[in-house]
Amino acid sequence: MNNFWIYMLVMFGVTYLIRVLPFVIFQKKIENKFVRSFLAYIPYTVLGAMTFPAVFYATGSVLTASAGVIVALVLAYRGKGLFEVAIFASLTAFLVALLPF
Repeated sequence: MNNFWIYMLVMFGVTYLIRVLPFVIFQKKIENKFVRSFLAYIPYTVLGAMTFPAVFYATGSVLTASAGVIVALVLAYRGKGLFEVAIFASLTAFLVALLPF
């Protein structure tokens, strides 16, 4: 039980530092366009890094997942909306799963 409080304290410290350090380090507005652009894309990068690998394990078959991902990438590249991309990618994965392999 003593380890729990140590872990909790370390977790609190790390979480607190991650949230407080940017305010302490960057007290004025960041003017550099490169740094601002870099910071703007971090949430999308992290979300992609967490989501993309899980897509290939969601269907239980790498083949069906790959078919869905390919359809999703093509539709997204063509500027289709998120709902349309998700529906057609899921439908593609489902239909490929029905094929006898």
